[in-house]
Amino acid sequence: MTTTLRIGFLPLVDAALLIAAREEGFAEREGLSLELAREVSWANLRDRLSVGMLDAAQMLAPAAIAATLGLGHLRVPMAAPALLNMNGNAITLSSALVREMSEAAGPLGDAGAAATAFADLVKRRAREGVEPPVLASVFPFSMHTLLIGEFLRRGGLKAGEDVPLVVLPPPFMAASLASGQIDGFCAGAPWNALAVEAGSGAMVALGIDLIADAPEKLLVLRAAEVERRPETAIALARAVLAAAQWAEDRRARARLAEYLSRPHYLDAPATRIEAILAGRIEIGGGRSTRIEPDYLRIDCAALVPSAARAEGVIEAMIAAGQIAGNDETRRIARDLFRADLFAAALA
Repeated sequence: MTTTLRIGFLPLVDAALLIAAREEGFAEREGLSLELAREVSWANLRDRLSVGMLDAAQMLAPAAIAATLGLGHLRVPMAAPALLNMNGNAITLSSALVREMSEAAGPLGDAGAAATAFADLVKRRAREGVEPPVLASVFPFSMHTLLIGEFLRRGGLKAGEDVPLVVLPPPFMAASLASGQIDGFCAGAPWNALAVEAGSGAMVALGIDLIADAPEKLLVLRAAEVERRPETAIALARAVLAAAQWAEDRRARARLAEYLSRPHYLDAPATRIEAILAGRIEIGGGRSTRIEPDYLRIDCAALVPSAARAEGVIEAMIAAGQIAGNDETRRIARDLFRADLFAAALA
């Protein structure tokens, strides 16, 4: 008997394992038929999963914690039998802004230098009575928001106070930067790379420069459904693990990139996606290509929903003032990372 699951995703390279599980037949081998539904925003995906219009979803790790705790929305406890990736984000600023920063501060050699140069620019504009640059994140409860906060903190700034922070869906980032509606953004691949390719932006920090080994997207189901049908969650996690094992073979990259490039998935150039999967990151701004194998991790070892990885996200959210640091909140947030289901999938 085949179980059909409708799974929500956003057009991002870190949806790779869900797409591979469907296209390479790993889900079918587990008795699952996956209907992958491309969503327009993280808020839309959360809402559709919350009310049962989706059976599972690719979900931002902090957003899953927020939904489980009932922050900013209805309280809908979630369960994650696996991660879908670690890392994969970058902060991109407009080419004009990067030029202005470089002219004043010299080459932007690393994330720390870029953060300092950006802070100097913001402070200089404040003295001159000029509005500060506007930055965009993909969702309030996201590693992207936490990464922007860390980038600004390194320059002595605070999001929302010194620099306006707005929310936009990932596919809108590059176009909004090119049109001048925003001055910079933090998003996942391939949207930073496409802004660089268009000449409208340059990456000033990769996510791994600011928060190393960040749990990014989770494979999430409603906790009530997992309790009712744990075998389905385990089968889905097993299919994702099989996809990760397949994708670890470098010979699979071109094929995986071709799947992702299709119009109903990412609708982006396969060559650009393949470079991202290989960790070849064109950061722009006249600087050399960065070779970062851990820029986006979708290997099997990256998928473990461990308590330690949960704690990393929880601590970052507490530091940002997004959640309370009491024992009960920590326990609830930690318990959505279902290492028991992952272990069952491995077995």
